Amino acid sequence: MVKFVSMQELVPLPTGVSLETVRIYPNPKQSSTKLAVCLHPWSWLGGNMNDPVIHTLVLLLQAREYHVIYYNSRGVGKSTGTASFTGQSEANDLKAIVQLALEEIPSIQTVVLVGYSHGSLITSLHPILQPNIKIWYLLLSYPLSPRGFLTLFRSKSYESALNNLVRHPDVNILVVFGDRDNFTSESKYDNWTEALQKEARGDGTGTLQVVKVAGASHFWASAEERGQLEQVVGAWLP
Repeated sequence: MVKFVSMQELVPLPTGVSLETVRIYPNPKQSSTKLAVCLHPWSWLGGNMNDPVIHTLVLLLQAREYHVIYYNSRGVGKSTGTASFTGQSEANDLKAIVQLALEEIPSIQTVVLVGYSHGSLITSLHPILQPNIKIWYLLLSYPLSPRGFLTLFRSKSYESALNNLVRHPDVNILVVFGDRDNFTSESKYDNWTEALQKEARGDGTGTLQVVKVAGASHFWASAEERGQLEQVVGAWLP
């Protein structure tokens, strides 16, 4: 059985804030070359790193021998600073966290960014890494309908960033949503993901996978829903 070491601490970032962070290291004997960073839902509505969906995914990543980082975004828990209304400050924090982790663990070859709800918006803004490091994006319950409200009406910039990702040849993206999402209708998700797939099949050569989970809500509240989520994500993970 793989044994893990977990460390919770305030991590100072060059963006000017210190974030309450949990870092989980697999047994060094496993020589893991994979890093996952998990982002929680919107802080203005109470989102934090102790979200049960985040914990479900963290346990899955642990079992797959990942180095795992999950954290409270600025202004949440013991994290300093104030949450922004555009998401740009949070995106800069994510870039800083990933860079610090890569410096600390130079053996990393694969980075998986896991964004749930508002966290998926922030995840979509992270740029491609250097060619020797593969980057994978999990966008879970992407808040499509309320995106403008959640980003102070910057939907176009988020749309452009995501389209650029799906066109990139070195990117793998998994979009997962429930057909009973509480904020975005099934038909709106279907139209949006169809457009994304056209982007991926057009000028780009990136890899995009879309999974709609029957009966699942935005919150993945039941054990059955989270079990389905684990199966989908587990089949996709590198």
